[in-house]
Amino acid sequence: MGLPRLVEIRQKFPDRALSNVYSSVRGAMEGADWVAAVPPGSRIAVGVGSRGIDNIDTIARGVVDAWAARGVKPFIIPVMGSHGGGTAEGQREVLAHYGITEQSMGVPVVSALDVIPIGETPQGIAVSMDKAAWDADGVMLCSRVKWHTGFDGRLESGVHKMMAIGLGKWEGAKRYHRWAVRLGLEEVIRAVGRVMLDTGKMLGGVAILEDANHRTAELHALGATDMAEHEETLLERVKSWKANIPVPACDLLIVDEIGKNISGSGMDTKVINRSWMGRNCWPDLPRIERVYARSLTPHGGGNAVGIGLCDIIHDRLFDAVDFSKTWINSFTASSTIGCMCPPHFPTDLECIEKILATCGRAELGDCSVVWIRNTMELGRMRVSENLLGQLQEDPCVETCGPSRPIEFDSQGQVVESLAIGSAA
Repeated sequence: MGLPRLVEIRQKFPDRALSNVYSSVRGAMEGADWVAAVPPGSRIAVGVGSRGIDNIDTIARGVVDAWAARGVKPFIIPVMGSHGGGTAEGQREVLAHYGITEQSMGVPVVSALDVIPIGETPQGIAVSMDKAAWDADGVMLCSRVKWHTGFDGRLESGVHKMMAIGLGKWEGAKRYHRWAVRLGLEEVIRAVGRVMLDTGKMLGGVAILEDANHRTAELHALGATDMAEHEETLLERVKSWKANIPVPACDLLIVDEIGKNISGSGMDTKVINRSWMGRNCWPDLPRIERVYARSLTPHGGGNAVGIGLCDIIHDRLFDAVDFSKTWINSFTASSTIGCMCPPHFPTDLECIEKILATCGRAELGDCSVVWIRNTMELGRMRVSENLLGQLQEDPCVETCGPSRPIEFDSQGQVVESLAIGSAA
């Protein structure tokens, strides 16, 4: 077969992980003026989304405990647009996957798709809010601040985006993404967010920052006042921590798992350097010619948005796809690229050989390969020997043992996948 031999490498990122996440979130909440201003007895909706955020169950529990300690009555709502198949029960199940249930949180989890119209932006965008949130005395959100996988801006993913898109539920998410096709998502997020804030219902949110190892690094209790400006500062900081694939280019990126808990696009598009805008669309990121994805994580219930960003997938991934959920999510986002199905074959050997043959090299062994578990976990990976020369001068990269061939069993499946770290 003459496939490239691979070497395991480790990227050494600064460890910014908080030593006690629960205590940190309690401290952030208890030190916030906007929290102290809420009268005892108030009912507060706490929004939680569908992303695979580290310690999200601990963070959510810390938030509801902080409210309860003040005599406030919190309850949790899913804030996730069309995720969970666009159903109330599906969204409740998404939260349960992350350990967020009425039993674990000690407060009600209210999941419904009903919305209330609350106003209109200057551009004419009708704005709606989750009815359970509207009926509460106030609303706050728990959201990770990070780069968005579909656009570049000063305000991308975070509390503001969750407030604008997620609180509108499925109905609002569809409407806002339609407008985003013409206006751009950042403008829509800002405009809808302003209407949300003007209602007086929005209290603020806990902004979660993760380091390059995707560990909880900082927690900030942002109030409604100047929320966007504060979030812009946090986004700038977290972008400076971002992990990347440490080579300028490779012919094939093998990804063991994709899924909604890893990224809204199944894979972080700003790692694989392709999105609805095209391939290798960010010039400052590594150039990746081909992507092979091997499996789908179970946390999205079969939602495989992102398969369209792959060049080839394994049959096991294809068999795990719930196309109804995938299409719902993709059409809600007004983009069909992510749900287009690539070729798929029953064995790793067949997938790897077929896709390497399209890379334009005289021999398959001449192809450069990077193999990762998923786009969240870039601390350890495998790279082909022909990439090692480009890594020798990088002080943040070290090799972990000799080169090894890719081993297959008698059925053509990889004997050992990238069993490094835990699943996202």
